[in-house]
Formats: sequence, structure tokens, C-alpha cells
Amino acid sequence: MILWELWLVALAAIRANKLRSFLTMLGIIIGVGAVITMVALGAGAQKAVSDNIQALGSNLLTIMPGQMFMQGGASDQRVSLTIADADSIRAHARHILAVVPELSRNLQTKYQNKNSNVSVTGTVPEYFPTRNYELQSGRFFTAGDNEARRRVAVIGSAVPDLFGVNGIAMVGQEIQVRGITFTVIGMTKTKGSQGGFQNPDEQIWIPLLTARYRVHGTDRVRNVNVKVANASDMNLAMIEIERVLRRTHKIRPAGANNFMIRNQADILQTVQQTTQTFTMLLAGIAAVSLLVGGIGIMNIMLVSVTERTREIGVRKALGATKGAILFQFLVEALVLCLVGGGLGVLFGGGGAIAASKIFHWNTLISPMSIALAFLFSFAVGLFFGMWPARRAAQMDPIVALRYE
Repeated sequence: MILWELWLVALAAIRANKLRSFLTMLGIIIGVGAVITMVALGAGAQKAVSDNIQALGSNLLTIMPGQMFMQGGASDQRVSLTIADADSIRAHARHILAVVPELSRNLQTKYQNKNSNVSVTGTVPEYFPTRNYELQSGRFFTAGDNEARRRVAVIGSAVPDLFGVNGIAMVGQEIQVRGITFTVIGMTKTKGSQGGFQNPDEQIWIPLLTARYRVHGTDRVRNVNVKVANASDMNLAMIEIERVLRRTHKIRPAGANNFMIRNQADILQTVQQTTQTFTMLLAGIAAVSLLVGGIGIMNIMLVSVTERTREIGVRKALGATKGAILFQFLVEALVLCLVGGGLGVLFGGGGAIAASKIFHWNTLISPMSIALAFLFSFAVGLFFGMWPARRAAQMDPIVALRYE
């Protein structure tokens, strides 16, 4: 019962100075809100990057042309990566499911009376399941289409927007790529931007051999993607691919590789670590305002102790213990921090939602960040309220009663 009365006395003291209490809480509100907003932005960015990289395909290795080395030094020329290299990998590497070369170039494309410069990629049918593309309408081209060098094309979901037409209406129609007529046989579902310079939905895919002999006129590919059977076999697959390409490119035992093999899982881990560090940095900067808010609470509580010196003397003269006085002022500090923390959570959550709606930023508000904000608010109130509360509890009642 005594604890409940002390709690009511502390709340009454806060209500007696509403404006001052609100201004005192403002530092905590801004601090907690800033922490939650920054963590939500960081977590949202981390999740978006993770989803984008995962959308490229799991267990995926990407082989890219490297520099040519001449007389012990690196040349400014790039080594050609060809369709024959992809065929060698497919024939001699064991721990793989699919080998997907990409022969890509931006080409002038015409549909009806409109033109647009679009990325045209020649590849094999395995490209679509490897890259996790799904059909919205029509069909993908097949191995038969590739071998027969048929002039068929699959378009990304954003391609119709380039021509200002309905996407489904384009399926079955003809488009011209570099003046060559192709029949659109399918359209993929939207994947969204992958955070790079190229939108994966703004592409046109044609069979690899069609691209080689009818459109691009070359066998030099931009890269070769390799789907590995199991995640545990990634290192073995990289070793096999390296051995095959070194033999194909006739690299001597002591020579450096003139190609690069990138592991999608390593890229994902690196990006996650980077974004996590960035999130912690933002949260740490925002947490400084919590420290400032805590100092403000301690300052106001010291002022409150000074203003209520006679009240403290009267209560002690009537039998109030040091513990009761300590608890009363500590409760005032804790209530200020916890109420400020609650308002800060609303402020931070609203800021994160507003950033998502207005600026289209990726945000993710986690229950853990809210719990940590409340815990930090409680710790701030306990830490910065302890000194004023102890000062009030240790006052000499005779001196307090004589205070003017």
C-alpha cells in the first residue's frame, strides 16, 4: 500500500508541471524515435539487399572475364570468355546442375511504331530457373528453339512500359531487334530492381545460338553462371571450374588466372556485414540524443529536488524513510523516461512508415528494436534519476525544514 501511495505521489508531482515534464521527456522521445527509425532503415536495407541477391539465384557462381597478363604484368585488355568455355565447364565439372552463359548487349528494339534501346540477352533455357524467373504469360523458349536458332523472345515485365502498351497483349506479337523480326512467346513476372544499374525486368531474352549467329555475331559472352548442386559443394565446384578454365585458357602452373569466379553466398555475407555495421553506426549516432535526454532528466530532477526541499523535510519529520524518498524521486525519473520511450516508439515507427511511403525506402521495424528502446529508456531513467533521488533521500530533515 505504501509503495502504491509513493507511486501516486510521484505521478502527481509530474502532473503538477505538465509542460516542464513534456519538455524533459522530449530528449528521450527524439532519442528513442531516432534509434528506432535508424534501425528500421538499416534493417530494411539489409533485408532488401539480401532478398535481391537471393533473387538472383541460390548456390550460384558467376564467372567473368579477367585481365590478360603479359610479361609478368597486367594488361588493359580483357580476356575473352566464350561459349566454348561454358561447354568445357558443362562437360568436365561434376558438382554442378546447370551452366548458363549470357551473351548480352543493348540493342535498338522496335515494336509497332515505337523504338527503345533494350538489353538483349542470348542464353539457354536453364537461365530462367537458375535466376528464379517465373512466367506471367506464355512460355519460355526450349532447347529445341535454341538448337534450331528460332527467332523467339521472352520479355521482362517492364519492357511493355518502354513501348507504352499492355504486356500480355505483346505475347504472340512480333518485335524487331536490330531489324530482325522476333516472335514474343512469353513474359516474366516482376522481380523488381536488384539495386544495381540494370533493372532485371527491362530485358529481352532470346536463344543463345540465335543471338550468336543471327543478332550479336560473336561467341564472346558477358559472363557464365553456374548453378551448384549443393551449398556444401560450392568450394569443390569453384576448384573444378578453375581447373577447367586454366586448362582451356592454357594458363601455365605458375600463371595467374585471367578470369574471376564470384560466389553469390560470399557477396551476400559481405553485404549483410556491411549493412549491419552501417545500421549499428546510425543507431549509435542516434543514441547520443538519448544520452542528452538523460542528462536533461537529471538536471530537471535536481531542480525539482531543490524546489521541494521543504516538502522533503516535512515528510522526513513525519517519519518518511530514506528508502521512501529515494523511491519517490526515482519513480518520477523512470516515469518520465518510460512515457518518453513510449512516445518515442510511436514517433520512430511513424517516421519509418513515413520514410517508406514518401521516399519509398525499405524499412523493417523489429520487435527487438522496440524492446531495446524501452529497456534503454528504463536504464536511462534509473541511471540519471539515481543521483537526484539519493540527494533527496540523504537530506537532513532539520536543514530541509529551515530551507527558504
